[in-house]
Amino acid sequence: MSLWTSAEIAAATDGVASGDFIVTGVTFDSREVGPGDLFIAMSGEATDGHKFLDQASERGASGAIVAQATTHPHVLVPDTMVALEALATASRARSKARIIGVTGSVGKTSTKEALFAALDRGDPGAAHRSVKSYNNHTGVPLSLARMPADARFGVFEMGMNHAGELAHLTTLVRPHVAMVTAIAPAHTAFFPDESAIADAKGEIFAGLQPGGTAIIPFDSPHRERLIAAARPHAERIVTFGLEDGADVRAIETMRTAAGGTFVTAQLGTRELSFTMSQPGLHWVSNALGVLAVVEAVGGDLALAGLALAELGGLQGRGARFMAKLAGGEALVIDESYNANPSSMRATLAVLGAEAAQRRIAVLGEMRELGDGSAAYHAALAGPIDEAGVAYAVLVGPEMASLANALEGRVQFVHVADTAAARTTLMTILAPGDAVLIKGSNGVGLSALVASLANGTA
Repeated sequence: MSLWTSAEIAAATDGVASGDFIVTGVTFDSREVGPGDLFIAMSGEATDGHKFLDQASERGASGAIVAQATTHPHVLVPDTMVALEALATASRARSKARIIGVTGSVGKTSTKEALFAALDRGDPGAAHRSVKSYNNHTGVPLSLARMPADARFGVFEMGMNHAGELAHLTTLVRPHVAMVTAIAPAHTAFFPDESAIADAKGEIFAGLQPGGTAIIPFDSPHRERLIAAARPHAERIVTFGLEDGADVRAIETMRTAAGGTFVTAQLGTRELSFTMSQPGLHWVSNALGVLAVVEAVGGDLALAGLALAELGGLQGRGARFMAKLAGGEALVIDESYNANPSSMRATLAVLGAEAAQRRIAVLGEMRELGDGSAAYHAALAGPIDEAGVAYAVLVGPEMASLANALEGRVQFVHVADTAAARTTLMTILAPGDAVLIKGSNGVGLSALVASLANGTA
């Protein structure tokens, strides 16, 4: 199916097309180009996409957006980044879809995927969402440019690590429903306190379309701050959470034999019972937010509940598998994509609920926490105790304060990097163990997960 014609691309970007062509996808990474794609030759600090036009063509690109002359089918523009945003704007303008924007300190990608699953279950093939964690100044417009013209729902993740970033992204997405998952200490190196983080996340509401709905975490200490940010822009404000008083709340939760949670939720005067396949109360909260959004866009709540029951763990964000060892297997919980104090506590609680011979935690340092980094790391000692962790592998120099806090409390080792963590883990891991692997993405613990998955650890 056609996504864009060269004429439509030229009109959207004020560019000049070299000829007629049709594209079925959009990317700015030459390694991701597939047959029929539009390749946008972005120029960055590290490299210039124009160097990869031949490679993109060899991989099947139907055309490119370029700012330099080329013999390949193209649309010539003065600036390819500006052209990407223009194409995103054109995509949003032509769409009749109900658009959902998702942000928050934790849970953005998981909630976005759960929302997509819920909407797709009710209307197969009609929902579009941003892939991976494409949530920044290039990822959001790329995700918009990829949205089919006939999509009925669009779910877009928006991230930031500085004030003002969401204010721009939300003007591109222009959501009908804007959701904040949670506020937590993340990127605190760039903010004076959590209230400032809440203010930056609250920028998403400024893009709400007339008649729009704001979805806000009731249990957050910053709830009233977020409500104040939403009130000038939202016709309707809906809260979700575990505590009494939330508009969408859990009135009963019970852990299932499979490790998920059976939830009875109240939405106004209605009740809905469903099973959340992913373990942990943080996932229950995410699911309640998903239900609030589905209701706001007119989706099918019953089918959304079924989708939540079937939702698998995402790579780096809760995926589970059994690692083969001599004499048996060990459970691996892959949380290697990112970490902040809130998500560390939540996933350690999940580990603590596992019935295992031993619970092992491989924890990479949490980055971008600024002056409070040492205190945030040391404070993980309590959750480690509560989870019944038998052995902790601490990775990275920022973990020094946690190492000090754990002295005499639990067996641990503090190592410099992922390679050393792998060596240590493979000397202690035994059949029947459950191991949580979590840290900031830059620590590189995903390589340890991969080696366990393919049996090369």
